Amino acid sequence: MPSLVLKIDVDTFRGTKEGVPNLVRLLKKHQAGATFLFSLGKDHTGWALRRAFRPGFFQKVSRTSVVEHYGFKTLMYGVLLPAPDIGACRSEMRAVQEAGFECGIHTWDHVVWQDNVRQRGKDWTQHQLQQAHHRFKEIFGVAPDTHGAAGWQMNTYAFQQLDQFGMRYASDGRAMLNEDGSLANTAYGPYRLKIDNEVATCVQMPTTLPTLDELLGRTINGTEITTSNIASHILSLSKDPRDHVFTLHAELEGQKLAPIFEELLIGWQKQGYHCVSMASYFATLQNTDLPVYPLSWASLPGRSGELVAQV
Repeated sequence: MPSLVLKIDVDTFRGTKEGVPNLVRLLKKHQAGATFLFSLGKDHTGWALRRAFRPGFFQKVSRTSVVEHYGFKTLMYGVLLPAPDIGACRSEMRAVQEAGFECGIHTWDHVVWQDNVRQRGKDWTQHQLQQAHHRFKEIFGVAPDTHGAAGWQMNTYAFQQLDQFGMRYASDGRAMLNEDGSLANTAYGPYRLKIDNEVATCVQMPTTLPTLDELLGRTINGTEITTSNIASHILSLSKDPRDHVFTLHAELEGQKLAPIFEELLIGWQKQGYHCVSMASYFATLQNTDLPVYPLSWASLPGRSGELVAQV
């Protein structure tokens, strides 16, 4: 039975308070495993408005109805409204752990990390990660086993810090995709990262399927991808059995796009997939001789800017 790894990025205060409990209920209903990756510091979502000057930003915003999914209040955090501390949502986070789901680190401050980490040095990077690591232990009572980078943005110091934390696996990048969302190379999957002639200990599990916000509103093979057909399109990409990693967001699939995620869960189970956490997937890889790839960056269809990619 192939694995469908469900990796849930939690970016915002609202996503933690509302989207996360919704996803827990939905996953329980379908007996699916998943890994929740939490933002643990302030919610400065409003600062992301600075990305308006980047190529492709407005095209993505117009396709994915950011205001509708994130809410006007969230988009004002750090701009016209004080940035709330996501780490204060301790009961919501602990409820995920108590429900039996794996929890890990997404970031300390989502916008700050995504917009800065590629250009920052060792001290800045370590400080950001150590704050998140410390807060995670405060909330959950244990050290985190895994990490999934905000916006799939990292630098060499960040990858080295994961090894220093003793993390054995993470999902910090993407596998390169074709325009229709299919894998550019069917050999893509878990690998070890080589940086400065050293191979990292932490196994990387790249996301191998497109996200909902990368597909919605685009025209692929002559058909516009809408909320009514996006699930069937993604299921067409997973029809040939192989392991996959799918990234979803508490702010999208945990709220207005929950019916689409439920359609995917049912479809994947019908296709013979076992929906699992990153921890469960890693357990199947421990005796596997994984390939080694260098740190690379690329742009993916439907997403603006470059990100860590398996190419």
